[in-house]
Amino acid sequence: MKVIQKYRHGVPALSAVTDRIIKMHTTNYYDTFIEIADDCPVGRAEVPPIKGGKKSAANLQFELVHQNPYQFTSDDVVFEVFAQKQDLTDSEKEEGRNAFFSKGQPCFRASPLPKRYGWGIHSDAEGKIALVAVESDDYQKLAENKKLKHTKAMRSKRA
Repeated sequence: MKVIQKYRHGVPALSAVTDRIIKMHTTNYYDTFIEIADDCPVGRAEVPPIKGGKKSAANLQFELVHQNPYQFTSDDVVFEVFAQKQDLTDSEKEEGRNAFFSKGQPCFRASPLPKRYGWGIHSDAEGKIALVAVESDDYQKLAENKKLKHTKAMRSKRA
């Protein structure tokens, strides 16, 4: 996880007493392929089911990324899911995003999509992401692509 230092109000700090540097964390990957977890229980990608009439974080992540491949970064998706779950208004989102990323957040390696539902996550050179079904030819090509960084989704159970 990278840490980006950002000055308060976008202006360099004049003194350590009056201003402080706010650390902004990120979940973004670049030129990376997140492969499904070793203990992923499915051999074919699945759409996360809606349980109890409410969409889960996995449903919201799936909809945003599947309908908009390479349009959003991981940070965009992770925060938008948080904002929807918290019912943030547009005016609350900017301040909310800064507060949200002032602390580290779980990245897509911890998402149910590659852990449970069989979706690989490809991040391009700009950090924009797309879902790739484990059974697809595209998944196999990305898994074999030596130009990409490769990482696995986190396991659901201890080894």
